[in-house]
Amino acid sequence: MAEQFADLVFEGGGVKGIGLAGAYAALRERGVVPKRVAGTSAGAITAALVAAGYDASELDGILQNVPFARFKDEAWEDKLPLAGHGASVLVELGIYEGKYFEAWLRGLLEAKGIRTFGQLADDAAETLKDRYKLKVIVSDVTHRRLLVLPDDAEFLGVEPDELEVAYAVRMSMSIPVFFEPVMHANPRTKHDHLIVDGGMLSNFPVWLFDCEGRDPKWPTFGMVLVEGDPKVALGHRVEGPEHGASRGSVVDYVKALASTMMEAHDRLYLEKATFARTIAIPTLGVGTTEFGITPDRVRELYGSGRRAALDFLDRWDFDAYIEEFRRGKEHSRRDETVSRPAAPRSAPPSPGRAPA
Repeated sequence: MAEQFADLVFEGGGVKGIGLAGAYAALRERGVVPKRVAGTSAGAITAALVAAGYDASELDGILQNVPFARFKDEAWEDKLPLAGHGASVLVELGIYEGKYFEAWLRGLLEAKGIRTFGQLADDAAETLKDRYKLKVIVSDVTHRRLLVLPDDAEFLGVEPDELEVAYAVRMSMSIPVFFEPVMHANPRTKHDHLIVDGGMLSNFPVWLFDCEGRDPKWPTFGMVLVEGDPKVALGHRVEGPEHGASRGSVVDYVKALASTMMEAHDRLYLEKATFARTIAIPTLGVGTTEFGITPDRVRELYGSGRRAALDFLDRWDFDAYIEEFRRGKEHSRRDETVSRPAAPRSAPPSPGRAPA
């Protein structure tokens, strides 16, 4: 099977990100080769491992041994047990520290010889936008700004090539309330930047690799994590209190707000052009912070991602996408066409044609 290039954008979704790896495996099975990758939160984790050179089978092996329970590390109440989650949130702005996660990811990246973004750079690239194989989305709360790393690293007082990949991904997966935000000290301005999960501002940055004024040389494929029935009211879809938590507590309330913000991405309002290049992965009821997920559920979610990607590729037609959405035509939003009959399936891209 002829190999075909594509840029890949992975949505955030915490534990649900297991489905992203399944989708990636299907893409590789069909000969799709990632040219550049980007992601938010859990999507940033997958993107970083792909950029570092992990193949689909290696990612599958990593998933079987993800120490989810150990990601809930060094909570403030462990130091002062009687204080509880509330004190941890009030004092450190999050329940879990995220140090174990960062060390875990750093070890995986270093096993492939990757530490900084400079090691993922193309020195022949003409622009900064095209220089790095990996893009990570974070939210700078202090300056109320979305940052694309490493492109915006200088805003944090760091040279893009020198920014550590594991540190950037740790920033991006700082799910509000669950994980402490990253307090980054800018060495140039001496100001602090409070950084949280990139999903607060852009959970699905499929626009990152778009080119203007010309047809793309290969496609950008986005991968989103969707609920079984997106028509069900959001309040019935987000997770409830963790086991043992007191319903109605301040922590519960703040966590519910954070979950709502992270989950409220209405698929009905994706532009048709975006939806046309998007792989929608059913999450099978798995929660964003379901760190107690069982091995069987891991396999089911991985399989869900794989099936979704294979189904997408069976319908994908790059030439038709270019003609419909990249030749200056106006296009409506998906909600205006949801009830229309689906278009007939088209053949996969022809061998030898580089997708764009």
